[in-house]
Amino acid sequence: MSVAASVEPRTNVNPRSFTVREARVEEFETVGEVTTRSFDAGAHGGKPWRDARRAAERDVAARSEAGSILVAVTEDDGGTAASIIGTTTLLRAGTDQARLARGDEAELRFTAVVPEARGAGVADALVHAGLETARRGGARAVVLDVGASNTQARRLAERVGFARVKGRDSEGTAVGTELAYRYDLTQTEGVRVRLVRNHEIAAIGMLTERAYSNDYEVTPSYAEDLRDAASRARRDEVWVAEDIATGAILGSVWTPRPGERISQLAKQGELDFRMLAVAPEARGRGIGQTLAGHVIALGRDRGASRVVMNSGPEMLGAHRLYERLGFVHLTEREGPKEVAPGIVVHLYAFGYDLTASPAVEI
Repeated sequence: MSVAASVEPRTNVNPRSFTVREARVEEFETVGEVTTRSFDAGAHGGKPWRDARRAAERDVAARSEAGSILVAVTEDDGGTAASIIGTTTLLRAGTDQARLARGDEAELRFTAVVPEARGAGVADALVHAGLETARRGGARAVVLDVGASNTQARRLAERVGFARVKGRDSEGTAVGTELAYRYDLTQTEGVRVRLVRNHEIAAIGMLTERAYSNDYEVTPSYAEDLRDAASRARRDEVWVAEDIATGAILGSVWTPRPGERISQLAKQGELDFRMLAVAPEARGRGIGQTLAGHVIALGRDRGASRVVMNSGPEMLGAHRLYERLGFVHLTEREGPKEVAPGIVVHLYAFGYDLTASPAVEI
């Protein structure tokens, strides 16, 4: 895989362009040298424990057996590769070199850029190429860890779109605390899923009511519940799908806080969600799939055995979405329920099993 990236000439190398591609076997020694030189010049250069890490940094052949080695290569005017200016490694979960990945996650490690090429967007391009490689390999998410004091690497992760996963931080390592980050690959390109902000809560309530009333007949009492995003945000979690370019809110979904549940549908160890809503004008962009995928990712992060939800009999479009994502009917949990005073409907139950996901092959 190659990803071309044009950059402004703002570094000592002044590359007019560089390409990110898979490393070749004959380049492995150089990749190891680039990795070590980059790390020696970085935030932890000169630390006493650096010597112990150099062997792993230089063992590119072992890393290639556990995943994919990507390199950023400059080109001269004739298009001939001039030099390797950066590298990153994408690892499969369960391999010796992976520290954080589990299940169907992939892990980015050893992201390095030679000092003279920094500031030209090389690291960003390497990480984005790693995400694309993981996506093509079938991974649902990419994880990485960063030393708490390495502010430059933390800014890179957050700039690309990785989100902190505090429950997976590592304490007492050579660099101190290592912070865990995760990038959900089920997200739609150009869309960020995040927690609602206080000033958005009223708008989210209106969006939710608008989304449901656009497709279904909504009673006045149910419309009031749909608009009451404030209560949901106060006691649980309300997530929004945001258009990164414009800041527009495209959709929303409601989940419980860790260790809690929204409804009696969820059993011990399960994660339930409700009121997945997509603004009518944002339909067709995969926002519903993105929000549902985010809930699945939350379930994995929290160690849940299954993600569950109820859906009304008339919500056929939602049923098709969940079935397409791999949810199955939980017929033993389905039946009539009074959803409003005097209104009884047969609620369907869907579940996504998180214990049966195969490990990713990249």
